[in-house]
Amino acid sequence: MAGFGFRFAGAERVALANVDLDLAPGTCLLVLGPSGSGKSTLAMALAGLLGRDVPGTLVGSLAIGSGDRGLVFQDADRQLVMERVEDDVAFGLESRGWPLEAMRARVPDALVDVGLADRPRAVVATLSGGQRQRLALAGALAPGPALLVLDEPTANLDPAAAAAFMARLAYLKQEASTTIVVVEHRVDDTWPLADRLLVLGRDGRPLAEGRPEEVVERDGARMIDEGVWLPRRMEPAPPVSAAPILGPDGEQSSSAVLEVLGLGFAYVAGAPVLQGLDLAVRAGERIAIVGANGSGKSTLARLLVGLLPPGAGSIEIDGLAPSRRPPANRLALAGLVFQDPEVGFLATTVDEEVRLGLPRGAGTETRAARLMTALGLPLETYGRRSPYRLSGGEQRRLSLAPALLREPRLLVLDEPTFAQDRAGVTTLVEILRARAEAGTAIVAVSHDERFVASFATRVLELRGGRLLDRGAS
Repeated sequence: MAGFGFRFAGAERVALANVDLDLAPGTCLLVLGPSGSGKSTLAMALAGLLGRDVPGTLVGSLAIGSGDRGLVFQDADRQLVMERVEDDVAFGLESRGWPLEAMRARVPDALVDVGLADRPRAVVATLSGGQRQRLALAGALAPGPALLVLDEPTANLDPAAAAAFMARLAYLKQEASTTIVVVEHRVDDTWPLADRLLVLGRDGRPLAEGRPEEVVERDGARMIDEGVWLPRRMEPAPPVSAAPILGPDGEQSSSAVLEVLGLGFAYVAGAPVLQGLDLAVRAGERIAIVGANGSGKSTLARLLVGLLPPGAGSIEIDGLAPSRRPPANRLALAGLVFQDPEVGFLATTVDEEVRLGLPRGAGTETRAARLMTALGLPLETYGRRSPYRLSGGEQRRLSLAPALLREPRLLVLDEPTFAQDRAGVTTLVEILRARAEAGTAIVAVSHDERFVASFATRVLELRGGRLLDRGAS
């Protein structure tokens, strides 16, 4: 890759420019950069999608050696096509002309590699977000590609699953001489695997390139200023989460916004996901819910705001079950930001998406403009863009805006820091603290340990269908 650049069809500016790369077989390149810097565009270029499946203008040169190429998108659902887990892995092998017996031998091994060996006949739609991401990884690994390109591969994985996956990549790199390109914000697990770093700036141009330790020594301060995460051992200490709101008598507020008693839930013909779960969240509390992939965290998030009916027990917000309130009142009472931002998009432009369901008036316009500027998506620049043409990090920040502007009594966030750079996470924590100080009860489902440490006043682990209190973060 020499002098490589790309501009999407109809885009105002280039997504990438002046990128030079020369990767030997068995090399691992870690690509870093702030949200919107072109990291995912580079991943698509290396996978051979730009100018063919994705229209736009290419400049410079790109040459990739022979052998299969595997790509895992930032949004895993974009590449899951079959109803059953094992069929989805087999689909890619069949399209490459693998014999039936070879597929039957390879598919179980690929599922073992990603920790889904016990779910070969599971329906893909019933998997958690992290499990779907692991399934996409299995499909990419199955053919044994010579070049493997991974865009945020651990974003929805719990810490144990992320570490196990990186161990598998290390094995592939060493034993199979697979060339690996990883786009990541969560760099702690990926860092030991990387032979080289490529750091992209906000303008889509290389900011730094070279061996990891040398790049940090030379350009570490500049990377931090640009919004790039470094491994925690190289980072300044994160801010400690502030205490919950105190009442006028100096005691913690006892005003319960959310009360959950004996909650149970199971999908049709499925094992119980939640059983006998109790939870109380007071006004101003910031609670983080952690747990392994598939433990039911996203299901719990939907139950808390009334999108799913409890199978047993009760959920009350301000003393009343969500189902007993008129639909028009529920948005003002409880808001949910989905794990997949695109699930919540209803409009064709950013400006329309932000204002959905909000009263019209000068006050609303001013609040919307200020919030979008704080989120790094000023309406004068992004307002006319399609939500579906934003980067993954930009989509996540946009998905937060409508819920924040409605200022509900209860705000539930599912993986709110997915694909977020340093500036995005810092801004989000500041906004959430301000909302909590105003009396909003906030529950965030997250695998992001740095976010949990700076956000939460209480950390709960979902395990075996119940919540275990880890105490203050």
